[in-house]
Amino acid sequence: MNTLTHHVNTLAEHILAQDSDRYLVGIAGAPGSGKSTLATELSRRLNAQGRKTAIVPMDGFHLDNAILDARGLRPRKGAPETFDAPGFLRMIHALKSGDEVFAPTFDRTRDIAIAGAVAVPAAARVVIVEGNYLMFDEAPWSALAKLWDVSVRVDVPMPELRARLIQRWLSLNHSSAVATRRAEGNDIPNAQRVIDRALQCDFDLNGQPARNS
Repeated sequence: MNTLTHHVNTLAEHILAQDSDRYLVGIAGAPGSGKSTLATELSRRLNAQGRKTAIVPMDGFHLDNAILDARGLRPRKGAPETFDAPGFLRMIHALKSGDEVFAPTFDRTRDIAIAGAVAVPAAARVVIVEGNYLMFDEAPWSALAKLWDVSVRVDVPMPELRARLIQRWLSLNHSSAVATRRAEGNDIPNAQRVIDRALQCDFDLNGQPARNS
């Protein structure tokens, strides 16, 4: 059994054992760690087993480039201060209410957030939220920790993260030199910050309980 399948099996078994009208799953980890892949496969499994599930990415809350330029933050895009954290917190509270919620998503190719691109229907009993700063020990992000019904961390060694982050820029048709510079100048420092300020999650990389929950 491969690692991803093991993760999905373990998390799906845990979630399916819960009886809740709206169950929030927070998948945290550094950029390039595989959060989106895990969220997609977990959602597919839960939906196949009759538990209606939606995915909401944190990346939709990137501040627009014009705002980042005005604040001198464009070179740090992806750092905690380059997101609309208060707006994201408001959305998570709305999701917990069980009502229908519309959320933004992020178009990496165009480097822009798109408002109202994700619909979370009231019928969605499980909502999987994935993002870098979901279990992050800096205000205001740290307020999220108590809002998840279950929290998951995807942990990948830094050399592997580095390779993945460079490949991400290469896939957008950047040269090797530019891809490496962008990854090492911003993405990797952001990844290290996620790792250094990580809060303990209910499940670790291997899908095993890290603490009682």
